[in-house]
Amino acid sequence: MTLTKSAGALCGSLLVFLLGGWAAEAIYSTGGHGDDHAQGYVIDTGADEAEQEPAEEDPDLAQMFASAEPSKGERVFNQCRACHMLEDGENGVGPHLYGVVAREVGSVDGYNYSGALSEAADVWTAEELYAFLENPAGYAPGTSMGYAGLSKPEDRVNLIAYLDESDGEDNIEIAAADTEASGAEAAADEGMTEEAVADEVAVDEGSTEEAATDEATTDEGTTEEADADEATADEGMTEEASTDEAGADEGATDEAVTDEAASDEGVSEEAATDEGGSEFAQMVASADMDAGQRIYRQCQACHQIENERNGVGPHLVGVVGRDIASVDGFNYSDALAGLDGNWTLDKLSAWIENPREFAPGNRMGYQGLKDQQDRANLMAYLQSVGN
Repeated sequence: MTLTKSAGALCGSLLVFLLGGWAAEAIYSTGGHGDDHAQGYVIDTGADEAEQEPAEEDPDLAQMFASAEPSKGERVFNQCRACHMLEDGENGVGPHLYGVVAREVGSVDGYNYSGALSEAADVWTAEELYAFLENPAGYAPGTSMGYAGLSKPEDRVNLIAYLDESDGEDNIEIAAADTEASGAEAAADEGMTEEAVADEVAVDEGSTEEAATDEATTDEGTTEEADADEATADEGMTEEASTDEAGADEGATDEAVTDEAASDEGVSEEAATDEGGSEFAQMVASADMDAGQRIYRQCQACHQIENERNGVGPHLVGVVGRDIASVDGFNYSDALAGLDGNWTLDKLSAWIENPREFAPGNRMGYQGLKDQQDRANLMAYLQSVGN
């Protein structure tokens, strides 16, 4: 009986495992076995949608600061409370953040800063804080701040807006002013476009009327003259026209060849002057300056091109061909000040495409302009206005 019971228990256990395997297969799969065995339930991880999503465009800081929400920034600040205080003079693991916007870097009394911050920036402007909060270690290599950073641009903007309220003063005036300036510039551009269209229509209309009048007068005079002395005039006009036409064609051909040769020579010399006529320089030569002007609006928060006045960044008057880090009165980072040469079109393209890769450790917080045609359009506009 003992042997019979043991065999029955073993067979019962095998039956349970077989039934369990059958039930699991019925729940989690469908179809037959072998190569045609299909999965019955697929967990959607969102990986396919993530691959199809287009790359996000670089944010417009002026507009983002204009629509910032300090109340949301207060919730983001909860991540900072472990190390920072908002009360004036109350240092913790990190320095207090009272009045940090527009405050000089490394200026809190009684706090021992690392040297990396002083090398990265001079003043905590809204733009500098925006870049620093994204990746402190990448912005200031060697900093003692161990925070990983805020990846969402909205969180950084809202946090900076909240910190700006700590001392009761509005120190993000650049962003607000640039937003208003962008609107005014857009309105001015629209007005100029309408005026240009009206002028063009008027010129075209006047030219058409004048051409019609001249043509009518010429035809009438020619007809009368032909009627008065048709026999001799026709013969004389034919000979004279043939002679004049031959001479004119020959002269026009010579002149065209001369002008074309001079033009080609000028283009060749200009191309040779600009890095031997690089591919990017040729793109700039045929670029859309109006499109470049629209792209330049991303730069207005920090740079001036209408006058030689420095802002958050140096002015861009005459930037094409200018020596690198050569603007008087602007305090450049060591990363840029250590570069030799001048701002050629190719160097400007590489710089604007990825500022951090071109000069690691520089203070420019711009993410970069990835599209080459956009960079060519921007260079064409800067060259036409600033040079």
